[in-house]
Amino acid sequence: MFGRGKSKEKEPLENQMNGFIGKGMSIEGRLNFEGSIRIDGDFKGEIDSDGLLIIGEGALVEAVISVGSAIICGEVRGDIDVSSKVELKKPAHIHGNIKTQSIVIEDGVVYEGHCIMKGESLSTESS
Repeated sequence: MFGRGKSKEKEPLENQMNGFIGKGMSIEGRLNFEGSIRIDGDFKGEIDSDGLLIIGEGALVEAVISVGSAIICGEVRGDIDVSSKVELKKPAHIHGNIKTQSIVIEDGVVYEGHCIMKGESLSTESS
């Protein structure tokens, strides 16, 4: 009963919210987190994580960003380094460079910057 016999699947990171910066909140500093976090307010500083960063519509983030993956609907001013995938969704405004393995840009997104596509790391050690 109650889920017996069902395999436990991992929830998507979007559903594993570890933190939230709401509308009307303004934070300055360094943000480190595990899992995922959503920003709907204002943040200024540095963001560093292997997790998922969600920047909601109406948010303003002025930061150097280094995360595992990102979904951006708000405004970002600063460079973004994403180890796997970044999704830019309408009405996002990005003012900065993006470095990532995979990028999805919806119609209606404003992106001012350069994009560098990272490939898989290759071993350069000689045997």
